[in-house]
Amino acid sequence: MYKQTLYNIIQPIKINTIKRLNKSKKWKYGYNKEHDIIVISKTGMIGDIYEIQNLKIALPKQPKNVFKGNDKWEVQEYPKELQKIKTIFDWRDMPVDFKNKWHAYIDSEFTKRDEGFWFYNKGAPTYISGTHYMYLQWTKIDIGKPDFREANRLFFLFWEACKADSRSYGMCYLKNRRSGFSFMASGETVNLATISSDSRYGILSKSGADAKKMFTDKVVPISVNYPFFFKPIQDGMDRPKTELAYRVPASKFTRRKLTANEAIEDIQGLDTTIDWKNTGDNSYDGEKLALLVHDEAGKWERPENILNNWRVTKTTLRLGSRVIGKCMMGSTSNSADKGGENFKKLYHDSDVTKRNRNGQTRSGLYSLFIPMEWNYEGFIDSYGIPVFETPETIVKDIYGDEISIGVIEHWENEVEGLKQDQDALNEFYRQFPRTEEHAFRDETKNSIFNLAKIYEQIDYNDEVANLSQVTVGSFTWQNGIKDTKVQFTPNPNGRFKVSWVPNVRLQNNIITKNGIKYPGNEHMGAFGCDSYDISGTTDGQGSKGSLHGLTKFSMEEAPANMFFLEYIARPQTAEMFFEDVLMALVFYGMPLLAENNKPRLLYYLKRRGYRGYSMNRPDKARNKLSVAEKEIGGIPNSSEDIRQAHAAAIETYINDYVGITGDGEYGTMYFNTTLNDWAKFDINKRTKFDAAISSGLAIMACNKNKYRPNAERIKQKVNITLSKYENKGTISKIIKNYG
Repeated sequence: MYKQTLYNIIQPIKINTIKRLNKSKKWKYGYNKEHDIIVISKTGMIGDIYEIQNLKIALPKQPKNVFKGNDKWEVQEYPKELQKIKTIFDWRDMPVDFKNKWHAYIDSEFTKRDEGFWFYNKGAPTYISGTHYMYLQWTKIDIGKPDFREANRLFFLFWEACKADSRSYGMCYLKNRRSGFSFMASGETVNLATISSDSRYGILSKSGADAKKMFTDKVVPISVNYPFFFKPIQDGMDRPKTELAYRVPASKFTRRKLTANEAIEDIQGLDTTIDWKNTGDNSYDGEKLALLVHDEAGKWERPENILNNWRVTKTTLRLGSRVIGKCMMGSTSNSADKGGENFKKLYHDSDVTKRNRNGQTRSGLYSLFIPMEWNYEGFIDSYGIPVFETPETIVKDIYGDEISIGVIEHWENEVEGLKQDQDALNEFYRQFPRTEEHAFRDETKNSIFNLAKIYEQIDYNDEVANLSQVTVGSFTWQNGIKDTKVQFTPNPNGRFKVSWVPNVRLQNNIITKNGIKYPGNEHMGAFGCDSYDISGTTDGQGSKGSLHGLTKFSMEEAPANMFFLEYIARPQTAEMFFEDVLMALVFYGMPLLAENNKPRLLYYLKRRGYRGYSMNRPDKARNKLSVAEKEIGGIPNSSEDIRQAHAAAIETYINDYVGITGDGEYGTMYFNTTLNDWAKFDINKRTKFDAAISSGLAIMACNKNKYRPNAERIKQKVNITLSKYENKGTISKIIKNYG
């Protein structure tokens, strides 16, 4: 059965606390630091608290009177008497009794616009934000009025939280095709612009033509079709091409067609504009914006760069440290070399769980991903709820058509039909992703490895994720005393991911010779490590320390040829990383092969008495090692032979043990971070791929006999080739070898 993970209703605050503050209406709109929640209620009272992608959002308290209607969302008819009124000037000419008749109706619409709206949907009281209400009730799109979708409700709740949170610059929304983002963003632009004074609203897209089209085909028609009481005085053409200006035309001050006693201030405008710009790194540079809409941000192709533009446009949304505007960014992702890689970085830099000391994410934005099954046309019932599973009884969509199959099954059928064309499959994944991995799936043509097998494994891992193949946790010394026994403890905040641990008999298996400690389980497996020497970095990021554990074939109770540990992290100090590595080595009783160009880790092991855990380079006899190599072990990364052998080791492992293997079963490589690092690996830019470096060293360590020199053979260059694959059809074919 499908289990949704998009949102949860949580209780992070004691009920009595909520009741007490509700009674005095003390809950203020915005970020509540004491309780670490974002309050989007404007009534002073809160109800349910939603957690959407790690953002805790407090909704308004349910009122006593919830609109029932027909137990679903329906657009309320605009009174015909008011439809005849086109402008505020027409309204002013109406009799007083007419105005009095409709004051309450108009006031209630303004209240809904500000506070949101409650209605019954499929028997459940349901809240939508004010922005969402304006979108559903008063926005005209290409098919008329938008339909209510639960996915969009959650989207607007998340967006309202971004607006309410003074720490946030807005949202970075990773979406599927035809999710309605362009219309929702256009609706919000008009909604905010028509209640703001002295403000500017901007639109960018993957090209200037796309931004213009969004402006002329979406923003302008929405504005034109607003009811008169929401529509400010407008200057210029009714349907402009470049700028929509809510200000009083100069002619209004000279044509005195109004009553003689009317004051000039009675016809003051907002002096607010909406416009669009051509796509470029410096678009809107030097401007001050209340809202920036970034449509198709994942499709900025060279030479344009969404990262460069965001660095510029971010400054348009702030005055000093104060955030004065917001960005509404949304897109599907192109392949990596067509803008996808930059958007992926921006998306991951928007993770709300990773904040600086000012409480902001690295980008300033908040990331949101809504899986395709929530928002796929044809699989949403008449209540706006996704039909995840194939229904057992008749279910109809908003048009009255029967939904005979669940969206999950439909999607899986599509995937199955595309498996013989990997690039077509990857494009489908990007357009209709069920996971973030799908959304950023790259084309196969640029990989030096068998990408088809890598993606087979990733997809399989996603399917079995609920089976808990991988445990996150931490290693610690028993009772906190170093050099005793190491123990593993599951911990969701831990830095280690493990898929297997040896039985107690084999844990902490240490052999001591001449005062030096050696690993007792060397016959079972080995580790590879990509270390770092310096704790701090100039940019606050830096490469991460990476550690991988891999088993060999052995007679012990251990899975053969299986990566059982992944560690990719950068603790606050290098010493913390070194200690993490040491504890993993001791716990598993296996040796380590590490690059010795960053030798602090290896010196650390020697100093602690664990030199025996550091493997010597396998391609040289001991008497041929340098003085430093004899002292601390390790392998250099400067040798081209070693670099080629390292990549070839990964290639061989992928072909033999990743994806569907020779016996028709899937491999047991459960670490998607490493698999994705392999997929992107560039042998000429190895420093960018921490996981690939350490995992490749682990493979070499487990197969050290392959690299053992022949003493009788004259030294000669090692000729190892890598293959280039054509990843089409059911079987990947080698198309090019690299010497």
